[in-house]
Amino acid sequence: MQPLNRLPLHGLIVSCQAPVSSPLHDPSAIAAMAKAALNQGATAVRIDTPAHIQAVREQTDAPIIGLWKRQFPDSEVYITPQFSQAVELAQAGADWIAIDATNRPRPGNETLHTLIAQIHQQLNKPVFADVDTLESANVAFDAGADLLATTLYGYTSETRHLTPPGYDLLEQLVQNFSCPMVCEGGISSPEMAQKALDLGAIAVVVGTDITGIDQKVKSYQQILSTAKSVRYAE
Repeated sequence: MQPLNRLPLHGLIVSCQAPVSSPLHDPSAIAAMAKAALNQGATAVRIDTPAHIQAVREQTDAPIIGLWKRQFPDSEVYITPQFSQAVELAQAGADWIAIDATNRPRPGNETLHTLIAQIHQQLNKPVFADVDTLESANVAFDAGADLLATTLYGYTSETRHLTPPGYDLLEQLVQNFSCPMVCEGGISSPEMAQKALDLGAIAVVVGTDITGIDQKVKSYQQILSTAKSVRYAE
């Protein structure tokens, strides 16, 4: 496996993704989004699906954190749930493999320990572990995860009552583990990103606030439409 210092992740990582229904879901659009982010100083990008990773890889040598969101009926895990998806991500050009590293059952009865071992031994790639709690982080760390991220804080049944960003979880990770930490989820301003770095994260991942055009426009439109309806009703 390549040493971590040859795959630097620090500062700002931009998640370049779009809903399947969006015209921005096209690989060329994702690649342009990633190139724009990197041109302005982002140190890495987080990309979903092999096709998008391949398109981005053709545009840059910068680190790519690859993931593949797949839904299975027998599991709530959807971020690179199986080794077969990790293989395709590596073949497409991902430098890091991001996985759901929560304690939830995985499809096909695969285990987190086995998945991380396979990614290390067969793909020679480091693992970017998306966790939701200190408990899941502990399991992921013991399984050999190279980096812990707060990505799934607020998105699992155990944490759904919590609102990202998971600063409290980040602090716990920094205090308890020796590997690098990343804060991901809910970062919506440079000041919030700086707070994560101040708490000990080596990097922050920002998605919707930078690249989430569909969601941002929808949010604006919902507010403005409501205000317009109230005004005309008076």
